[in-house]
Amino acid sequence: MRIAIFENIMTPGGHEVEFDRLLTEELESLGAEVFFFVPRDFVFAMDYGVPVERLEGQVVSYTNVHGLKKIMYSIKREWNRRRLYREIFERGDEFDALIVPTSTYRYLRALDRSVLRETDKPLIFILHGINPGESQNFLDSVDQIANHPKVCPVVLTLSDSIFGETRKNIRLIPPPTYTARDLDDFKSHNEILTIGFFGQYRREKKLEDFLDVYASKKFNRKVKLIVQGSTNSPEDLEDFKRISKKFEREDFEFIPRGLIGKDWQSAIASVDALLMPYSAPRYRYHWGGMLFTAIGFQKPVIASDDMNPEVFRDFRIGETFASGNLEQLGDVLEKFINDFDKNSATYESELNRAAEYFSPNRFAKNLIEIIEEVKKL
Repeated sequence: MRIAIFENIMTPGGHEVEFDRLLTEELESLGAEVFFFVPRDFVFAMDYGVPVERLEGQVVSYTNVHGLKKIMYSIKREWNRRRLYREIFERGDEFDALIVPTSTYRYLRALDRSVLRETDKPLIFILHGINPGESQNFLDSVDQIANHPKVCPVVLTLSDSIFGETRKNIRLIPPPTYTARDLDDFKSHNEILTIGFFGQYRREKKLEDFLDVYASKKFNRKVKLIVQGSTNSPEDLEDFKRISKKFEREDFEFIPRGLIGKDWQSAIASVDALLMPYSAPRYRYHWGGMLFTAIGFQKPVIASDDMNPEVFRDFRIGETFASGNLEQLGDVLEKFINDFDKNSATYESELNRAAEYFSPNRFAKNLIEIIEEVKKL
């Protein structure tokens, strides 16, 4: 089977980059021939080792774009998307199925005015979660293409419905873990318990508040904290550097840059546990990239209880605290570190169980099954 991945989101790093790699390698492991369709000026953050076909449409990036300019870019992106859709339709004899790896209801809405919806090849639009504010737009967009059976929205979710709603053309599947693809060993070998706080620096994560709490706690053992933050603007970088200066001490290490590929994997592998103390309503509805990295790398976690609560309901892979409650976060953090050795066997067993359930291979098999089902429609 020849599968095209249509990628048009250009980013210097992050989970979008790793997700494309996961798709490519796991689909190939199942015997698929994979290649990319991308806009003509698209620049990859890494080489996936598969062919790349350039389309005439342009890529539009939102990096460092705000206000009215962002609205204009959104309109431009919509027109570009329709142009790209037409070209993909015209090149339909080059693939057996097409996957859009990171899409939204806007991708489906654009289809309603595109010839691509008439294709006889499965079109798989992957959505990484649906939040309450966009659910009606999503369902309306799905309803608009209901008479085009080859178009299949696939929502990565831990639920069995979209807030109680279902549609015959929507598929719901669990998300995959991110794994150590370039490392032979992803186990930590630290003399001192090492905790990691990784990911993109955003103010909503309230890093400074968390570090204030962390610094105030008493631990019965030596512990080291590594804080990594990739930033998307000069202002964020300056703020991250300011926080680094404030907490300049021997048991803290700050990494003020993005990490990609093997560097990212090595950083995650080097720690004994991961912290995800940030809170936001969207974490209930969108699978957490860092949480599924922790599962894939077998790292126990401390997380807010709004971070994919279904995972913690079914697997004891760490500890949670009430969202936004910094006092409780401090108490949970202190107990987690002080009792780490006592609970490590439980965490390891549960992480193994979760890693099997959310395995990338199982995810890829789900996609292939969906493609085969849609082919028959």
